[in-house]
Amino acid sequence: MVKVIVGQEPFQRAASLYLRFCVFVLERNIAMADEFDANDETRTVYAVVYDDDQPVSTGRFLAETKTEARLTRIATLADYRGQGYGAKVIEALETYARQEGFRQLTIHSELTAQTFYESLGYQAYGPKYLEDGEYCQSLVKTIA
Repeated sequence: MVKVIVGQEPFQRAASLYLRFCVFVLERNIAMADEFDANDETRTVYAVVYDDDQPVSTGRFLAETKTEARLTRIATLADYRGQGYGAKVIEALETYARQEGFRQLTIHSELTAQTFYESLGYQAYGPKYLEDGEYCQSLVKTIA
């Protein structure tokens, strides 16, 4: 059974950090010091998709202003990609954002994932840039 949980509970944070370690540190060779940052604190909101109680996909919600937020550290285990789990994370974080009164969401996407976010209604803006050794594109979506 697949379920999505959005929250700040310690188990959510642990599941999200585990997934990010597997995907970004082990698979993508991103340095741990770059992957885990000051935004990983107890007040941070995480979305985690569980497949039969196994965490398989995650994302992090960061408020920028009272109406703008950023979705970050979206990650899905390799064996679960292409099955809609990443979209479930984005949809859950968008629902949370709406409920909390946010109107605009941004994502800093690696170029390899840009079309995925565009398929969910995000639009590219600004120039491409280098972040943590990867070329990225900023994307935005109005959700109000």
